[in-house]
Amino acid sequence: MTDASQFGKKIGMIREKLKVSAPGRICLLGEHQDYFGLSILAGAIDLRLTITGRANNQDIIRLNLPDIDDYQEFPLNTELAYSQARDYLRSGLNIVYRLGYRFSQGWDGEITSTIPINSGTASSSAMVVAWVKFLLEACGAPEATDIEKIAELAFEAEVAEFKEPGGKMDHYSSAFGGIIFISFSQPLRYELFKSPLGEFVIADSRQRKDTTGTLAFIKNNVLSGVQQIQKKWPEFNLHSPLTPETIEEINRLDKDPRRLLLGTLLTRDLTLEGRKLFQNSPFDHQKFGQLLSEQHHILREYHQISTPKIEAMLEAALEAGALGGKINGSGGGGCMFVYCPGKGKEVVEALKRLDTHPFIIRIDEGVKTEE
Repeated sequence: MTDASQFGKKIGMIREKLKVSAPGRICLLGEHQDYFGLSILAGAIDLRLTITGRANNQDIIRLNLPDIDDYQEFPLNTELAYSQARDYLRSGLNIVYRLGYRFSQGWDGEITSTIPINSGTASSSAMVVAWVKFLLEACGAPEATDIEKIAELAFEAEVAEFKEPGGKMDHYSSAFGGIIFISFSQPLRYELFKSPLGEFVIADSRQRKDTTGTLAFIKNNVLSGVQQIQKKWPEFNLHSPLTPETIEEINRLDKDPRRLLLGTLLTRDLTLEGRKLFQNSPFDHQKFGQLLSEQHHILREYHQISTPKIEAMLEAALEAGALGGKINGSGGGGCMFVYCPGKGKEVVEALKRLDTHPFIIRIDEGVKTEE
């Protein structure tokens, strides 16, 4: 295997200072679809996580994380044992180490972020995406400019390494930025759109959520429903059309597999409708708002992941002029967002009255090295 520290020196990519940032994301359409191999439509947002670093002359990385009052340090050029669940900083180092790359110098760095934590805006994925790019840049790896490779490595470090139930939506959204449509059927395919979108307002409900537990519950019940239907129709799968006959068969399932499987298929078709919207010109902003609200209806009624506070927040935002909106992320708390071009200030004021922390956001670029 190549000693990449030597390769990095040869091509002159070793740096003395580094600053890398990656955006959070909102899932526009397609919640709980990526880990089933279905499609999503997502947008990177101008809330970003930033990693700054300066090279040192030691074989160690030292990191300050002031946002969470934490400090961590790691030896370099060795496989690291994990000290806690979801030990993403160590897993990122391990993924790069297994690629064969080695560091010729250590780093002193800091991680800061404006992305709400545990609120459905992909804060952890943005960190892993930025961290993977930072490490690849630091050791002079040519993959540091390969956005798709960065997304795949970030998925390995965050999800596959710890055998968690999530998919690749967050990593691709944060890596590529902008508006992205991704079909996760094999082989994975993605389509990037130039954003025609105006202001959003996002607000944190301040309600903690159980992302991993929610994903596992939905995944297990949907797959159970598919397996039960396949006993009668072996050809049935999550890409099968939603016909009256299919709905009749789904309605014979137990309560949780029934609602979650039907909600998954309704979301699948809604996401494809959203893709067509972004392919058309001129862009229909009113229709886009309607699709967001339709997605929320499915998530509330079928996935049952909304909360009374999220509902009150959406109602207040719509009354203040938003065109539509939805809960964001795994659900059960966290953030909601609304699309409100030209009405951002009014929506922010309405949401402030509900003990939330709202702010205006816009679509932003993906992971990048800043000079």
